[in-house]
Amino acid sequence: MKKKLYVGNLSFETTETELKELFAQTGQVETVRIITDRDTGRSKGFGFIEMQDGGDKAIAQMNGKDFNGRALTVNEARPMASRGGDFKRY
Repeated sequence: MKKKLYVGNLSFETTETELKELFAQTGQVETVRIITDRDTGRSKGFGFIEMQDGGDKAIAQMNGKDFNGRALTVNEARPMASRGGDFKRY
């Protein structure tokens, strides 16, 4: 079963390749995406990983793990909240 994970508290220098290699230790990684600022292109310090299997194992093993000098926050990703598309126009 495919599971999407939230990974937070990433170092700004962390690459998607490094993250994929780290999580591949716990199961098959489908996709990795580090979220970046659209203006500067700089990492926002969090990302998402989709795993075919091993998602629960990844959460158990990687949450709190020291990676690039920071303790990772790993949990199951929640659906994106609605931003309320009704903008008031003046």
